[in-house]
Amino acid sequence: MTVDKDSKQNKRDNELEVRLLRTMMLARAFDSNLPTLYNKGLIQGSSHSAIGQEAVAAGACLALRTEDYVTSTHRGHGHTIAKGADLTRMTAELLGRETGFCRGKGGSMHIADFSVNMLGANGIVGGNFGIAAGAALSLKMRGSDAVVLSFFGEGALNQGAFLETANMAKIWNLPVIFLCENNHFAMSARPEDMLAVGAIVDRAGAVGIPGVEIDGMDVGAVFDAVQAAAARARAGEGPQFIAAECYRFEGHFSGDTMAYRDSAEADLWLERDPIPRQIQRLVSAGVLTTEDVTSMESDVKAMVDEALVQASAAPFPNPQQAWEDVYA
Repeated sequence: MTVDKDSKQNKRDNELEVRLLRTMMLARAFDSNLPTLYNKGLIQGSSHSAIGQEAVAAGACLALRTEDYVTSTHRGHGHTIAKGADLTRMTAELLGRETGFCRGKGGSMHIADFSVNMLGANGIVGGNFGIAAGAALSLKMRGSDAVVLSFFGEGALNQGAFLETANMAKIWNLPVIFLCENNHFAMSARPEDMLAVGAIVDRAGAVGIPGVEIDGMDVGAVFDAVQAAAARARAGEGPQFIAAECYRFEGHFSGDTMAYRDSAEADLWLERDPIPRQIQRLVSAGVLTTEDVTSMESDVKAMVDEALVQASAAPFPNPQQAWEDVYA
């Protein structure tokens, strides 16, 4: 099943369209700083940017309600930002500072902010499926009409945890949305070489979960699809599945040479960059001027820069805290 990208566009007002653009810009500005921080030795361990995939994060999270929950992946900065997390605390977490969301212990791949119902990124591929289903079960038992959205990449579909969790979610009719970001690369491997099914949504269909395929480079299409899926889940129709086709513009991690990538293919996807696409849409419609866009770009860059200044001034955690918050 595919979604008509124009079918609900008239329901998205201009204010929302601008918010979608600003959120994508902020996510990109944040991730664009990662190489510099890594090269300066300010980030310990790997960090994974989602440059090119901002439409999925922004469209999905802005389609949710404040009380809805999300779980994320190792590439989760954009999801966290779009859900409303504080930029300074996010930066502090990447830098390993005491003021970070996880007191500097989680780093880039394990950011969580319960205050905005962001249940955490996860360094384990597919590690967030069970967390999402558990949260959804809790919501159902408490009689809440909130939903949980689980972000994951197409590579996670081959984890046994997906089949087990999706099957359980269907049996228990849980209010969870499985959102697959098909960015065409599981590190360097292509989905067509790893998935026996013809279409990604067929994997969900195997356990009776309805699925849709959407253009993940169109922030409006993502918003509409997630909003519709959330409405179905709230109405008691159980788990939903969305496959958003997108593209990772940068390497899998800092320092990835991307030797496995075809430059001609990448050029075609760059033409579909979701941020210029949304800018063109809003400028053509007279919602924004080019001056407005320039001002917005300056604003988000200033926000990222200021967050870095404040986070850098924060202290490192006391080494004695290494044994705190450990549960085993």
